[in-house]
Amino acid sequence: MKGSHYAVLRRKIISITLLVSLAPLIILGATIYYQFARTYKNKIKEQITYRASAQAKAVDLFLKERSAILSAMADTHTFSDMIDERNLSRVFEVMNLRAGAFVDLGVIDNSGQHLTYVGPYDLKGRNYYEQPWFAQVMSKGIYISDVYMGFRQSPHFIIAVRRQEGQRSWILRATIDPEIFSAIVRSAQVGKTGDAYILNKEGIFQTPPRFGGSILSNSHLDTNVFGGGTTFLELKGRNNGLLCAGTWLRNNQWLLIISQGASEEISSLFATRNAEIVIMVFGFLAIILTTVFTTRITVNRLKQADTRMNELNAQLVQSDKLAALGKMSMGIAHEINNPLAVIIQKTGWMEDLILEEDLQKSKNIEEFKASIRSIEDHVERARKVVHNMLGYARKMEPHLEEVDVNKTLEQTIALLENYARINNIEIKTTFSPDLPIIASDQAQLQQVLMNLISNSIDAIGKEGLIDIRTMRLGSMINIRVKDNGPGIPEDQQKKIFDPFFTTKETGKGTGLGLWVSYNIIEKMGGTITLKSRPGKGSSFVVQIPIVVPEKK
Repeated sequence: MKGSHYAVLRRKIISITLLVSLAPLIILGATIYYQFARTYKNKIKEQITYRASAQAKAVDLFLKERSAILSAMADTHTFSDMIDERNLSRVFEVMNLRAGAFVDLGVIDNSGQHLTYVGPYDLKGRNYYEQPWFAQVMSKGIYISDVYMGFRQSPHFIIAVRRQEGQRSWILRATIDPEIFSAIVRSAQVGKTGDAYILNKEGIFQTPPRFGGSILSNSHLDTNVFGGGTTFLELKGRNNGLLCAGTWLRNNQWLLIISQGASEEISSLFATRNAEIVIMVFGFLAIILTTVFTTRITVNRLKQADTRMNELNAQLVQSDKLAALGKMSMGIAHEINNPLAVIIQKTGWMEDLILEEDLQKSKNIEEFKASIRSIEDHVERARKVVHNMLGYARKMEPHLEEVDVNKTLEQTIALLENYARINNIEIKTTFSPDLPIIASDQAQLQQVLMNLISNSIDAIGKEGLIDIRTMRLGSMINIRVKDNGPGIPEDQQKKIFDPFFTTKETGKGTGLGLWVSYNIIEKMGGTITLKSRPGKGSSFVVQIPIVVPEKK
């Protein structure tokens, strides 16, 4: 009721403040929207135009630098130097060291014959006389080609320079790395819809676009609409329109296009507008937020106090249950110990009787001895069970004795095997043969194992499999009890070792078995953990330390 009251009060304060602030907020928002609507187109145009112009200069500078270094190498080396592949390789290394982005380098004579080549392709001996770029180089002296396939059958473009030595003319030709060149162009891309690419005069892609095309495909863009300098266009299409700016390169042979989705550019400007609105809204909502936070803190503190009180009450109830259980356990232990003492006394008397000469001659003497030993074993087991029951009432330290873990498991399984068989449940065992004898409390360990195995049988119900494995991991012995039952819901797994918590139906479980098992293993210096998937079964792993028994 208190939480509901504060929630209603919080809603009323927020509603009143919003109503008071609504009118000025609407006026302010309309004014900001009108101002931004008038200016956003001019700002977008200036931004894209500037990017196109700046990127065009960067691309032009890239091409001029590579052309200059290629010309310098041609001017500073003779034809005889260049047709020596070792000299050409050194020149190629210097070019990439100084400028980079060169894929290969070759020398071509005036008949188009490729005389010397350095690079990854098999181009030596090829004749380029029929190639369109060859005539351009011979006539112009220096030439940058469009992107073409050529002999290597992959998109690329070249820079070539002609050198005249007396009556002889020859060409030094280099291929520019298309990946590096495309990366330089793409560096102008901005945002999710930004694109940057180069077209030739026919509108053919010279670098791959980000959207809607590939290198050497037709862009279907009319390059004639782009005049001198940098031209800005707004095209209708995807992203609610496309904003483009184009600048010509290479003496108007290539066109650099920078494009951006109109909606993305508008959203960035509107984001600034919204930021201003948010700042003002925060001012009006300061009182509301303060009220909301104060109310939430108060409600949370009340809830925390109620939760803490409920937890203390639950702990008190559990303490009362444990105390009652302890008293009951001590009473039961006392009542059982007395007849056990009588049984032990009588079995001692019976052992004395069978030593008499008449009984020694009986053909059933061995059966008498075996029966007496069986009675003594079961009395000892009952005594240990009573001893363990007292652990509910007071802390008990493990009684150290020599324990064979595999044998203890076999004994425990033997006790539960009939119960499992009745329910058509198979118990599969895989015991590690190299487990050492350890110093531990066999009765308490058997109690833990019996609890885990019987829980698995109960969880499966009918027709299933329990897989029990033992192994040695370093200084620990691992015992895994895995079943293919229904598993344990995730929200219950954290509580599985809590006292009085049970997943069984009401009246079928006390909720103490796993809690007691957890405490027993903890006192032994080990751990017990659960892994369970609903519908896939559960797996309990017991880890106990290897303690070497003292020599007697």
